Amino acid sequence: MADVLFGAYNPAGRLPITFPMAEGQLPLYYNHKPTGRGDDYLDLTGQPLFPFGFGLSYSRFEYSSLAIEPAAIGPSDAAVVRCRVRNVSARAGDEVVQLYLHDELASVAQPVTALKGFVRIHLAPGEEREVTFRLGPDDLRLLDRDLRWWWSQATSA
Repeated sequence: MADVLFGAYNPAGRLPITFPMAEGQLPLYYNHKPTGRGDDYLDLTGQPLFPFGFGLSYSRFEYSSLAIEPAAIGPSDAAVVRCRVRNVSARAGDEVVQLYLHDELASVAQPVTALKGFVRIHLAPGEEREVTFRLGPDDLRLLDRDLRWWWSQATSA
């Protein structure tokens, strides 16, 4: 524990659950459905103390060059999501790059965000790397109101 507190070890874990600020927020989880009324309470914000996927490190990373190709796909096609990650600190470290999606035009309520991929990378100081995620039909489908699988067309426009 002292190694982490004093910087001898550089952690890079991410939380697998959401930590609320108060028990009145429970249940609180990252992929909840939208309520239509906002998530705030009379006496506190609806934001968690630590959200799902949160993590700290002694290294700092910058993301750039986000690209989604192609701009539109068909029901049996795949899209590739790319970004560049650069370690802008003087210390080597691991970063967990996470890809979240939200369908804004679905015919039924969808989670406010859904984790669709993640990758852990190790970068030396100043090092930069491209990270790639592939999104196929299974990543973009949803159940309609009759509990039938439906494919949501993805576009980056």
